[in-house]
Amino acid sequence: MTDLSVKLPGITLNNPVMPASGTAAYGQELAQQLDLGALGALVIKSTTAEAKVGNAWPTTAHTTGGWLNAVGLKNPGIEVVLEEKLPWLATHYPTLPIVGSVAGATEDEYVTVAQKMASAANVALLEINISCPNVAHGGLAFGTDPLVVEQLTRRIKAAVDKPIMMKLTPNVTDITVIAAAAERGGADGFTMINTLTGLSFDLATRQPLLANGTGGLSGAALHPIAVRMIRQVRQQSRLPIIGVGGNFSAEDVLEMLIAGANAVQVGAATYGQPTACTDIIADLPAVMEKYGIDSLQALIDQTLADVAPAEKAS
Repeated sequence: MTDLSVKLPGITLNNPVMPASGTAAYGQELAQQLDLGALGALVIKSTTAEAKVGNAWPTTAHTTGGWLNAVGLKNPGIEVVLEEKLPWLATHYPTLPIVGSVAGATEDEYVTVAQKMASAANVALLEINISCPNVAHGGLAFGTDPLVVEQLTRRIKAAVDKPIMMKLTPNVTDITVIAAAAERGGADGFTMINTLTGLSFDLATRQPLLANGTGGLSGAALHPIAVRMIRQVRQQSRLPIIGVGGNFSAEDVLEMLIAGANAVQVGAATYGQPTACTDIIADLPAVMEKYGIDSLQALIDQTLADVAPAEKAS
C-alpha cells in the first residue's frame, strides 16, 4: 500500500499535488472538470489589495518547449476573494487546504493583503508572489534583491499567524542568495520556481507575440531548471519547498521530491489537460511501486537526511 501523504508547515496533505497559482483561478471553473477534493491543496490566483484588469491581449503564446504568459495579475481584489471566492470553497470543499497567493506593488500592500488573506479560516498557508514589480525601486521585481526579500519576509511574518512560503523567481544570478535572505527574514518555506522571462516574435509582423512584449515561460522546458534550483536550495536549507516548473507526470513529481521538494504544483500541464493534477495523483501509486517507494514522506525525509545541512542544535 503506497502512502501519498506529505507534510507542509502546520498541515499534512493527502497527496503532494496542487495546481500552480493562476492556473485554477479560485477553483470554480476547475471544479467543473475534476473533483477539487482529490487535490492535495488548492493554490488560488495571486491577489492584490484592489481589483486588477491585467495586461492587454494577447497575454499568452505557445512557444518552444512551453508557454509564454503575461496575464498581469488579473484578479478581483482581496475583499471579493474574502467575501465570495473563499467562502464558496469553504462551503463546497470544507476540508480542502487553501494556499492563499499574495501579491502587491509595495511592501505595505503585501502586508495588508497577507493579513486579510490569513484571516480566512480555510487558508492553511500563504504563498508570497515576490515576482511583482516594486514601484518604489524602479519596477524591479521584489524577488531579485536579497535585502528587499529579507525585509518583506520579516514584515509579513510579523503581521500574520499562518505559515508563509516565499515564491522565488529564477530570474536572478543565484537563487540560493534569495532563498537565504527569505530564510533570515523568517520564511516558513519556499515555492520555486516562478516563470523564466522569455520573448517570442511573430515573423510576419516582426512584433512580439505578446502585447506586453516579454512573458513568463512555463512548461516542460522549465523542469530541469526547477529541479536544479530546488536541489541547490535544499543543499543549504532544511525549510520545506513546494516545487513547480514543468510538472507533467508522476515521474516529474518524484524527481522534484528526490531533488528536495516537499510537495509540487502543476501549471502549464493544465492548459491542454484540465485534469492534469488528478491524473498525476491517480498515476502516483503505480509509479511509486515501480521505483520501490512506499511512502512519499519517507522519500522526502531521506532526501533531507542525505542532502540538507544538519539541524542546528537548539
